[in-house]
Amino acid sequence: MTVLTKSLYINGLQCPKYLWIKCHEKYRIPRPDEAMQHLFDQGKLIGDLAKTLFPKGIEVNANYWEFVDSDKKSRDALKLRKPLFEAGFLTGEIYSRADVLLPVGKNEWDLIEVKSSTSVKEDNIHDASFQRYCYEKAGIKIRKCFLMYLNKKYVRKGKVDVKKLFINEDITLKVSEAIVGIEGRINEMLKVMKSEKCPEVKIGAQCNKFYGCPLKDYCWGDIPLTSVLNLVGSSAAAFEIYDSGVKNLGDIPENFELNAKQIIQHKCAKTNTVHIHKPEIKKFLETLKYPLYFMDFETYATAVPLYNGLKPYQPIPFQFSVHLIEKEGMKPKHFSFIASGSGDPRKKFLEELKKVIGKKGSVIVYFQSFERGRMEELGKMFSNQKKVVKAILARFVDLIDPFKNFDYYNSKQQGSASLKYVLPALTGKSYEGMPIAEGQMASLKYLYITHGSFDGKKATADEVKKIRADLEAYCGLDTEGMIWIIEKLKELSK
Repeated sequence: MTVLTKSLYINGLQCPKYLWIKCHEKYRIPRPDEAMQHLFDQGKLIGDLAKTLFPKGIEVNANYWEFVDSDKKSRDALKLRKPLFEAGFLTGEIYSRADVLLPVGKNEWDLIEVKSSTSVKEDNIHDASFQRYCYEKAGIKIRKCFLMYLNKKYVRKGKVDVKKLFINEDITLKVSEAIVGIEGRINEMLKVMKSEKCPEVKIGAQCNKFYGCPLKDYCWGDIPLTSVLNLVGSSAAAFEIYDSGVKNLGDIPENFELNAKQIIQHKCAKTNTVHIHKPEIKKFLETLKYPLYFMDFETYATAVPLYNGLKPYQPIPFQFSVHLIEKEGMKPKHFSFIASGSGDPRKKFLEELKKVIGKKGSVIVYFQSFERGRMEELGKMFSNQKKVVKAILARFVDLIDPFKNFDYYNSKQQGSASLKYVLPALTGKSYEGMPIAEGQMASLKYLYITHGSFDGKKATADEVKKIRADLEAYCGLDTEGMIWIIEKLKELSK
C-alpha cells in the first residue's frame, strides 16, 4: 500500500529523488547523528509542554504506521468533541496527523501544529497545508490553522510559564495560499513513490532547502575541491555556472563576469597558487597591541530556558580558553575554565574570565559577533559588571577579517573564512581525529555530562572526566590555532 504522509510530502517538495530513496532505498539515508537526535528530543519536549495548555485533551493512541487503525481510533475520538493529540486520518493514499485538533463551534475544528522553532518557516506552512487538505478530504471541517512556536522574547522568571513560552499564530491565510495546486503535487509524488526507477535530479538549491538534505554527501560525492559551487556570493549564480558544464573554478571562462573576491578564487584555482595581499595583512597585524589574549567561548542552549534570565535557545557560556602572549617572542600561557555542577554557570564564568583578561592589550577572537554577543548578555545579566564587560569589548580584534576580506585566500578553504577551514589551509593543522571537533558536539557533550540525556541517562564519573578533557583539548585548539595563524600571517607579510 502506497501512502503519502506529511513528512514524505515535505521530502517530495524538497526533491523527488530524496522522496524516492526514502521509499525504496532508505538504507542510503544516514541515521540521525547526535545533533539531529537532540533536535528531535527538543521537539518532543516542546510538544509535550504544549499539550499541557489543553488539560482536557485526549491522546489518540495508535501506531503511526498502522494507518487504518489510526484513522478508526481518531474518528471515534472525534465524537467526544475534545482536544485531540496526534489524531491521524487516512483518505485514499494520503495520511496525516496533527499535534492538536481543537473543537470549535458546532462541528468545526482548529488545526494546531507545534514547533520547537522561534518563528514561522516555509516548511511549517506546507506542513499545515498538507494536513488541512488531508483532513478536509476525510470529511473534517477545518475552521482555522495555527502554528504554536516558542516566544523568543520570553524570559524565564521562576517556574516556566508555559502560556508565555508559546506564541499561537493564525496561519490560515498562508495555508490557503500554499494549498493551491496541492492535489497535482500529491499526484506527482505518488507517481514517484510507485515508480521502480529513481528520478534523475541535478544538484541545486533544493539540496539546502528546509533543513538540508541528508543525502548531500551521496549526491555531491564527485564535487571537486575547487568546485564553482565554492564561489562566494550568490549560490544561484554558482549553480548556473555549474549547470552550464563548468565544474571547476579554474575553468570559468575569462570573459565571465566575476566580483573581486570571485576573481581571486578563480585565479587561485587556475594557477594553483595562494593569494596574499601583504599591505592589508601588515595593516591588520599593526592593530594588535601586546599583551595578546586569544579567547574563545563554548556555549550550549535549550529550547526551554533552564535558568532565570534566559530566553529560548539563548546560548549559555560554560567554557572559555584564553592563550596569553605577554610580549612579542614570549611563549604563550594557557588559561581555561569549564563550569561544573548543574547550576547556572554564567556568574562563575564571568568571574573566572575577569581573573584572566588583563586591563590592556588586544583580545583576539575569531568571528567576534559570537563572543561579543555573549559578553553583552553577561553585562546585561550582571549590571554591576557592565563597565568591565564594556572595557573588554573595546579591545576586541576579529581574526576573521583578513580572511573575510580575502587578504589571504587558499583554494583549500573552499570559499569559507571559518576557522575550521582557514587553520588547515594556512598552517596544515586541523581538528581531524579529535573526539570533539566542532562547537555543536562540544555543546551536546557538555549538556550530557551536566544534565544527562533526554531519556534520563546520567554520565558516569569516567565519562565526565573524559568529556571534560576532550572539551579542554577542543577549545584549547581554537585559541592555540589563532596563535599559529598570527605567526603564519607575520611570515607571509614580510
